[in-house]
Amino acid sequence: MMRKTTLILLSAAAGAAATLLVTQPRVALIGASARAAAADTYRQLNLFGDVFERVRSDYVEKPDDSKLVETAINGMLQGLDPHSSYMDPKSFRDMQVQTRGEFGGLGIEVTMEDGLIKVVAPIDETPAAKAGILANDIITHLDDEPVQGLSLNQAVEKMRGPLNTKIRLKITRKGQDKPIEVTIVRDNIRVRSVRSRIEGDDLGYIRVTQFNEQTTEGIKKSIADLQAQLGDKLKGYIIDLRNNPGGLLDQAISVSDAFLERGEIVSTRGRNADETQRFNARAGDLTKGKQIAVLINGGSASASEIVAGALQDHKRATLIGTRSFGKGSVQTIIPLGSGNGALRLTTARYFTPAGRSIQAKGIVPDIEVLQDVPDEMKVRNTDTKGEASLRGHLKAEGQEETGSQAYVPPDAKDDKALKAAADLLHGIKVNASVPAANAPAGAKTAN
Repeated sequence: MMRKTTLILLSAAAGAAATLLVTQPRVALIGASARAAAADTYRQLNLFGDVFERVRSDYVEKPDDSKLVETAINGMLQGLDPHSSYMDPKSFRDMQVQTRGEFGGLGIEVTMEDGLIKVVAPIDETPAAKAGILANDIITHLDDEPVQGLSLNQAVEKMRGPLNTKIRLKITRKGQDKPIEVTIVRDNIRVRSVRSRIEGDDLGYIRVTQFNEQTTEGIKKSIADLQAQLGDKLKGYIIDLRNNPGGLLDQAISVSDAFLERGEIVSTRGRNADETQRFNARAGDLTKGKQIAVLINGGSASASEIVAGALQDHKRATLIGTRSFGKGSVQTIIPLGSGNGALRLTTARYFTPAGRSIQAKGIVPDIEVLQDVPDEMKVRNTDTKGEASLRGHLKAEGQEETGSQAYVPPDAKDDKALKAAADLLHGIKVNASVPAANAPAGAKTAN
């Protein structure tokens, strides 16, 4: 069965049973162990059944059986990690619409933290972005209804609705003494995930806001357009992945492939060794070997980190900005049959071509550039906390690192990272005398 992921991956069937048949005594031990484990599992399921029946019979009000089961499933999944969840049929349909790049709603990427909704990043040019919603805002109420007690999918469903209808969000923001109320008008969110322009008079700038089903085609079109407009004047490309929360794995792979001639792009490793998959580039660098600078920051997550990590490990691009978010896991979308929705389950970690896991660590840029934050913004938290700060996250292999600046100036002339990238591609030495904190050998900080 084809199963999509939000990184989207074909889940592999396990087939390791034959390897266990080494000696008869070992088979007997495994059999006994398996029987004991199965018996314990049945005891736990009986406990769940007992609690379920007691709630149905004795709760002060008659409960809805389907909601009881759905809540129990969500509780189980949320206890695994922040990215596993159950999607009811409507949420599953909504997810499918979103990955196609068009849906109705507000235009924010969110996650669940401490029972509240945390904004990962607003999507460019959407109602949420225009209303001033920021990364790290905590949504506490939707139309005066507390978010506490809702699952992530339930909260997302409430934020979506008919076009041109209003919803009130109450948010808390670091540096603000009182909650902020924002009214947003829902719109049809057509997510144009790739935008491009000429930077200066000889550089191609390509901004990728997320990885949906149209992203690779958008990249190809942008490269072709820039080549047609600039011709022989084209010196290189700036790929902007800042505040890009991620998306589809296959799109991250094909976007990386657009800039590589050969070599591994990413590998995914599940619980069992035979579940490892490796994805390689095919010949054909669409940029014809031109220089590339990639911009990342604390809001660059998941699929963004796959692209950045692949280009960094192959020394195909110079990474500029701040440490990325650090989401190094793959979620498989498993349909549960007609009318039953789907399961979003963390099934693997991913690794860069050099074998690095960025889970709860992030990717450190080759050149760290910190933006000048305006005084009026300093009362707000312009840094992301990162994967390592999320409750229940998968632990890193080694020391965890988290959080970095995620502020991007609205005016390009104030964008220090963009300027550093342009200088680099023009052969101008970037002032980088101070090593970036926790950076790999050779990484530098721009001043």
